[in-house]
Amino acid sequence: MHIDFAPPSNGTYNNAGSSRQLANYLEHEDMQRMEKGIYTEGFFNLTDDNIYKSKVIKDIDSNIGQLLKTDAKFYAIHVSPSEKELLTMGNTEQEQAKAMKRYIREIFIPEYAKNFNKELSEADIKFYGKIHFNRSRSYNELNMHCHLIVSRKDQANKKKLSPLTNHKNTKKGTVTGGFDRVNLFQQTEQGFDKLFDYDRQLVESFDYCNTMKNDTIFERLNLQGQELQSNERKQKINQDSNQEYLHSLHIEKKGAHTKVFNTGSNNIVKQRNNTSSNISNLFSIINCDTISSQPPEENTPNFIRKKINKKNKL
Repeated sequence: MHIDFAPPSNGTYNNAGSSRQLANYLEHEDMQRMEKGIYTEGFFNLTDDNIYKSKVIKDIDSNIGQLLKTDAKFYAIHVSPSEKELLTMGNTEQEQAKAMKRYIREIFIPEYAKNFNKELSEADIKFYGKIHFNRSRSYNELNMHCHLIVSRKDQANKKKLSPLTNHKNTKKGTVTGGFDRVNLFQQTEQGFDKLFDYDRQLVESFDYCNTMKNDTIFERLNLQGQELQSNERKQKINQDSNQEYLHSLHIEKKGAHTKVFNTGSNNIVKQRNNTSSNISNLFSIINCDTISSQPPEENTPNFIRKKINKKNKL
């Protein structure tokens, strides 16, 4: 998630005067999409959608109590998810836009308010958001991002709130409170991950990018070492998972083979039993046939001998 505060300029982001120029710019994409018959997203705040631009301008420009002519009257903030984060937020532009508004309302603005250390809540922040779907000079397929116009004063038009101050949680002096931008980036990143159940890799984290950009070579090497260790642990987990899967697959195959073998053994036993039974039946048939085909008694030798002896006696 990339978050940045647009630096004040003499052009679109001139925040010392009216917010009209910025509001007009934020609607430029709507005309292009409407000509193509594609839906557009209107301005939104903490509670409402499809707010008219005229109301946005009037609300921001009238909330400037006690501000000097050259003071900033509002701030422009860009909130830009990565392509991978956008895929987590939804499959269509409508789903992603709805998720973005939820993230702004439930995570970003509450953390923004809390970060001033003035006991503020999201209800104290006067802001308007506008979602864009295209980004010039980008070759990404997904480019949805959100522009925020945030009033310099709170909703009650009493407290000055500057996210560009270098004070951080000061207790004494002209400026109390302050604003810690690093803490804001860290907290809103963690809030995004929790809200959308996003599995953020180390190289995607703000801490990693900030360290690689601003810290010493020793700290960068140390972070890269952590990344390598993390990758090695993931590879080890994947290898263990694959081994467990292969082991379970081997057991299943072995069980199936044993089953087949047992079935085959049973068939062999059955075949042997059937063979024995058939042989027994065959012997019984042979015995029966043998018995039934024996010659009558007069043809036996004993009967003939008895007949001869009888003749001799005569």
